[in-house]
Amino acid sequence: MLGRLITLGSQIVWNGLKAVPSYVSDYVELKKQLNGRTDFPVKGYFPALFDRYEQSGHLTKHYFQQDLFVAQRVFQQQPVRHVDIGSRIDGFVAHVAAFRPIEVIDIRPLDKAIQNVTFRQADLMALPPDLLHYTDSISALHVIEHFGLGRYGDPIDVDGHLKAITNIGAILKPGGTFYFSTPIGQQGIVYNAHRVFDLPYLIRLFEKDYHIKNVSYIDDDERFVKNADWQSEAAKTSFGCSYGCGIFELVKHGA
Repeated sequence: MLGRLITLGSQIVWNGLKAVPSYVSDYVELKKQLNGRTDFPVKGYFPALFDRYEQSGHLTKHYFQQDLFVAQRVFQQQPVRHVDIGSRIDGFVAHVAAFRPIEVIDIRPLDKAIQNVTFRQADLMALPPDLLHYTDSISALHVIEHFGLGRYGDPIDVDGHLKAITNIGAILKPGGTFYFSTPIGQQGIVYNAHRVFDLPYLIRLFEKDYHIKNVSYIDDDERFVKNADWQSEAAKTSFGCSYGCGIFELVKHGA
């Protein structure tokens, strides 16, 4: 992963350097065309050098595809209530808020009011008692891997991910749906950023409490595979991922 980040950083720097000659020549052309006009004078300089050779948009690794996919699933399922645990406000939460109300719980504060978003600050490693069997639909996208590592001001807890998953299960009503995603690959902790989970470990973790409705994944080359065979031989090695993204749709037992 470090090598990939270095490569990405080098590409960004190179794109900026390549843009310098065009920045100068374009300014000369602009001044020529203005030719003394006063309706739009040049009033300052803000060299935006990194956009010319970029692609049309930034599809942030894993997040863009998973956020759109799970938001579509929530739209299709039309739950009575949907609660999200710590997913991206400017990604998944915004997608869902475009068509329905969504309640968000995060350990960090949110000081801006957002239409269709109700926010609550809480640490999900300790379950607020009023949330027991609270909702029929819940999500935690690229979130659980952070619990207990201190990155977001949470207390250090080596089992933080297990406590969070247990508490999310307690919030969900029997028969409710849990949308979950997390990094998959060789299991371990990348301190203090995140954990990476072995897919069979996650399967064993969820099978006792949930019906695994489907598993999708994004591989190391950012290819999105929907409805993968999570009982296959390939699944035993996390579909060959070193830092992929597993996306689960789980239905809680007991309905």
